[in-house]
Amino acid sequence: MLTDASIKNAKPKEKAYKLTDGEGMFLLLNPNGSRWWRFNYRIGGKHKQISFGVYPEVTLKEAREKRDEARKMLRDGIDPSQAKKAQKASDSGANSFETIAREWFAKFSPTWTPSHGDRILRRLERDIFPWIGKRPISEIKAPELLTVLRRIEERGAVETAHRASQNCGQVFRYAVATGRAERDPTGDLKGSIPPTKQKHHASIIDPREIGALLRAIDAYEGGLIVRCALRLAPLVFVRPGELRTAQWSEINWDKSEWVIPAERMKMREKHIVPLSRQSLEILRELQPLTGDGKYLFPSPRTSDRPMSDNAILSALRRMGYTGDQMTGHGFRSMASTLLNEQGWHRDAIERQLAHAERNKIRAAYNYAEHMPERRRMMQSWADYLGELKRAGNFSCS
Repeated sequence: MLTDASIKNAKPKEKAYKLTDGEGMFLLLNPNGSRWWRFNYRIGGKHKQISFGVYPEVTLKEAREKRDEARKMLRDGIDPSQAKKAQKASDSGANSFETIAREWFAKFSPTWTPSHGDRILRRLERDIFPWIGKRPISEIKAPELLTVLRRIEERGAVETAHRASQNCGQVFRYAVATGRAERDPTGDLKGSIPPTKQKHHASIIDPREIGALLRAIDAYEGGLIVRCALRLAPLVFVRPGELRTAQWSEINWDKSEWVIPAERMKMREKHIVPLSRQSLEILRELQPLTGDGKYLFPSPRTSDRPMSDNAILSALRRMGYTGDQMTGHGFRSMASTLLNEQGWHRDAIERQLAHAERNKIRAAYNYAEHMPERRRMMQSWADYLGELKRAGNFSCS
């Protein structure tokens, strides 16, 4: 714990150094003698830092009060750095677009994945705030917003322009709901920006080619961890990020289920993956190697982190599959296409793919109604893939 005496007696050194006060706060003493209060914290899986000002302008007591306030924000799921930026924007205009956008972001970002929130904030800070951030939100009309969006379009980032428009619309609607704007002008811009070209993840859907892919995976000469991930991917067809960050604590051996918590799902809802006999065999093979750690598929450098985003993709490339033939996401398209062709209930397929369900009541109903069918479907799918791997020439029927 610091005291005013210990701070005053501390002398500058050739390099900056820290005087720690505890609970994440420290005083950074620079070679020029300046003393800056800093607070380290972690939110959304990321380490961040915020400044509380300069000593002695900000006293030890005041710095501790700021630290306690920041810790309370963290308990409430609020990022102190974003709250500080929102307050700064508010000081320059209570109803400015940036003020309300940051308020909207602070309110809803705790329900998003960290990477999703980061992309939205960067988009707003880079492409929107510099142009209309300080403008009163109620005064921003469609032509002015279109000018901003066309700057994005003109650099060739058409998809980003559409996403920025969507985010602006969310901010405007939030402002309307909180009584600080009359309407959302983004609706008037429909058709003003060229449509984006639909992107599809490359996938193999021909049964004979699927059989060849599965045999190539079994013959993969890379490490056992990546090979097990490759073998499991077509059986469970989750998103690549959900697969690579799978944790042993999520495997329910008694129920033959993999329960992925909401915070790791794109749609922020808990997801259950019924595990086929073939999936359980892969997990039992992998368990002696990584079962003592956190992750099913840890990084080769440290067991404290999962394997990289590119691990499965790189393995597919080593096996000779190009980006136009197959991707990590391609296992999802493969399952979706063939399961639909095989006549499984569409809702059961969509629920197992963990796609968005707009109607919450319908989502809850489907969750309960289709779980037995999903279990049958996942085992049937695993059996079907086994047949393709053995013969490579089966039809979808």
